[in-house]
Amino acid sequence: MRKVVITLVICTIAIIAVACNGNEGVGNSLPKTGVAIFMFDNTFMSGVRSAITSAAEGKIAVDIVDSKNSQTKENDKVDQFISKQMKAMAINPVDRTAAGIIIDKAQRANIPVVFINREPLATDLAKWDKVFFVGAKAEESGTMEGEILVEYWKANASMDKNGDGVLQYVMLKGEPGHQDTELRTKFSVIAIEEAGIKVESLGVEIAMWDRVNAQEKMAEFLIAHGDKIEAVIANNDDMALGAIEALKVAGYFKNGKFMPVVGVDATEPAMQALKDGTLLGTVLNDAVNQGKATVELMSVLAAGGMPTKENTGYDITDGKYVWIPYQKVTQW
Repeated sequence: MRKVVITLVICTIAIIAVACNGNEGVGNSLPKTGVAIFMFDNTFMSGVRSAITSAAEGKIAVDIVDSKNSQTKENDKVDQFISKQMKAMAINPVDRTAAGIIIDKAQRANIPVVFINREPLATDLAKWDKVFFVGAKAEESGTMEGEILVEYWKANASMDKNGDGVLQYVMLKGEPGHQDTELRTKFSVIAIEEAGIKVESLGVEIAMWDRVNAQEKMAEFLIAHGDKIEAVIANNDDMALGAIEALKVAGYFKNGKFMPVVGVDATEPAMQALKDGTLLGTVLNDAVNQGKATVELMSVLAAGGMPTKENTGYDITDGKYVWIPYQKVTQW
C-alpha cells in the first residue's frame, strides 16, 4: 500500500510538472516586446502604461520599464531590449531629439520601434520603414483649451474683471522644447485671439508638467498680479491642479470667488476637480487609445508584418503616424 501511495504521489507531481511546463510554454509563445516610459510618476503616462498592459493580454508579452526621466537610462533600457532580442519596442522618449540614436540601434538589430506620445523629428522617423509614432496633435489640444476659455468669456461678463475687454492670463508651461509644451502654449492663445478677444499675458512660467512646481509658480503669479489675473492656462492637468491649490489658499473657489483654469489630459484627479467646480475645463488626451494603438502596432510588427488600418484598426497617416483625437471636457 505504501508503495502504491508513493507511486501515486510521484505520478501526481509529474502531471503537475507537465501541466506547469505546458502553461509556461503558452506564455512564452507570445512575442516578447519592450516598452520604455519616460517616467512612471507622470500621471498621463501612467494611464498609457495601464492601457498597454491591458491591451497586451493574449497578444504580446510586454516588459515595461521606467526611464526615470533620464535619456541616458532610457538608452540603457533600449540596449537591454536589444540584448534580449525583443520582437518590437515601444519608446516614450525622455528627449524626443534622441529618437534618431534609438532608431539607428533598432535598425541594426532589426527590431521595429513605435514611439509613444512624444513625437520624434520627422527626419528621424523617415530613417526606417519600421518606425512609427502614436500620439495626438498637440496644436489641437491648445486650440481646445483656448476655445473653452472663449466660451466661458462670452457667457460670463464677470470674467472680464476690470471691464477693459482684454483677457489677462497667466500660462504654466511643461518641459521646454517639448512639442506639446510649445504647441499648446501657442495655439491656446491663437484660439482666443481668433475669436476676436484681445489678450494680455501677465506671466509665463515653466512648471515641468509637475503639480507642486505649478502650485509654487501660481503662488508667485498671485503675489505679483493678484486679482488682475482673469484666467490660468496650463499645458497639462497636473499643473492646472497645482494652480488650483494655490488659488484655494488665496481664497478662490468659495464665497463666489472663481478663477477659470484649463488643462489638458482629462486625468482622474482632473475629472474630480471638474465635478468639484474648481477646474473649468480640460482636454481629453486619450490614454486608453494611445496604449491600445501602441499594442496593435507592436503586435503586427512583432509578427513580421507591417501595420495597416485593416490589421490594427487605426488610420496610419503617411505610413508613420497614428493620430488619436482630443476631446473637450468642461463643467457645462
